[in-house]
Amino acid sequence: MYASSSSVYGANKKIPFSEEHGVNHPISFYAATKRSNELMAHAYSHLYNLPTTGLRFFTVYGPWGRPDMAIFIFTKLISKKKRIFVNNYGLMKRDFTYIDDIVSGIIKVYDKIPKKNLNFNYKKMIPNKSSAPFKIFNIGNNRTVQLSYLIKVIEKNLNLKSKQKLRKMQLGDVKSTYANIRSLSKEVSFRPKTKIEEGVKKFINWYKNYH
Repeated sequence: MYASSSSVYGANKKIPFSEEHGVNHPISFYAATKRSNELMAHAYSHLYNLPTTGLRFFTVYGPWGRPDMAIFIFTKLISKKKRIFVNNYGLMKRDFTYIDDIVSGIIKVYDKIPKKNLNFNYKKMIPNKSSAPFKIFNIGNNRTVQLSYLIKVIEKNLNLKSKQKLRKMQLGDVKSTYANIRSLSKEVSFRPKTKIEEGVKKFINWYKNYH
C-alpha cells in the first residue's frame, strides 16, 4: 500500500473526481511525483506479481497534522492574531478528510489484496485497473467545503475574528477537489463519518492543548 494524492487529477475538470478519469495532466511537480509513483507501482505489480494498492488522499487534516496545511496554518495565525493569506479570494473548495476516517479506510483496505485479472479488457484501458494485481482508490470525505466557510468554522472555535489578505489563485493549485468514493465504498464499505465542523473542533482542541 502506498500514498497517492488527489493532486494527480491536475487539470481534470470533471467533478467529483473518479479513479476512471484521466490523470496525465498534472499541474504541479508534487502531482507529477505522485502520478509517477502510481505508474512505478503498476510496473512492479506487472513485472513481479507484487500486489500494490494506491490510496489517493483528499486533504487530510486532524491532530498531529502537517503544519504546512491550510487548517493548521490558519489556526496558528488566527490564534496569534496575525494576518492570513486566502487564495482565490476564499472561493477554493476542498474535500477535507478527517484523519480518523482516513485511518479507518486504510485498515479496511489492508486485508483486500489485489489479484491478477485474467479477464482484463485491454480495449478499455482504465487508469485504476489492470491485468496485474494493482488497484487505486480515492479516499476522501465525499463532500466539498469552500475555503471561506472553513475559515468561519476555525474563527468560531477559536472565538476570534481573522485578519485576511485575499489574493488570486496560486500557480500549480486547483480550484476544487471532490472525491468520488464509490469504488472504495463498494470494495470495503468505506463510509467517512466526520463533518468539517466536528473535525475542526477536534483539531483545535488538540492544537490548544499541545501548542
